[in-house]
Amino acid sequence: MTVSILQSNYIPWKGYFDIIAASGTFVIYDEVQYTKNDWRNRNLVKTQNGLQWLTIPVRIEKLAQPIFETKISLNSWSKKHISTLQTNYGKTPFFNEYKDAIFEIYSGTGPNLSDINRMFIQRICDLLSIKTKIIDSRELHLEGDKIERLVDACKKLNADTYLSGPVAKNYINEARFTENNIKINWMDYSGYKEYHQLFPPFEHGVTILDLIFNTGPEARKFLKY
Repeated sequence: MTVSILQSNYIPWKGYFDIIAASGTFVIYDEVQYTKNDWRNRNLVKTQNGLQWLTIPVRIEKLAQPIFETKISLNSWSKKHISTLQTNYGKTPFFNEYKDAIFEIYSGTGPNLSDINRMFIQRICDLLSIKTKIIDSRELHLEGDKIERLVDACKKLNADTYLSGPVAKNYINEARFTENNIKINWMDYSGYKEYHQLFPPFEHGVTILDLIFNTGPEARKFLKY
């Protein structure tokens, strides 16, 4: 079985869902430190004036604060995000078909960033018919250093393959996996097909909602898995 392990992102781009779809089990690894100006609490949408950040405001209360302990700081954020999505995607072909499934999540969010991210990730997987099992890393009670914890997760899930994003090549020691009979595969994010976007030029690295609102039931055809 293939396992992938990533920190949660807010309404991630299509590559994030491809790595989920390519896995038998996907582990949300929010035990690590929250990083500012990253993808944990924000993502990009396309607008008539270029790319725009949708950012969830959060509180940083201590050094090395883990993602799963990170709380939102302003309750008004969800209304602003709904308004921005309505303004910039309201004229896309499938906005009306999918907006309720997305917008109802905003009305049910609590104060915890990890919980918010997971709700969106699971809902979008449902919309894309991605059946991968999604679990929280804390369920596994991982031990060891940075790499040992990844290996430990794979072992506890009986994985024979670990699927990782290409950035991890900079720090992963493949021998640590090989000696535990775990193969590493590297996700390839190149070669995605373009689709019609309202505001050219085309941009791949935006939230998956851009793909869903523009292509609807055809969205999965623009993923690799």
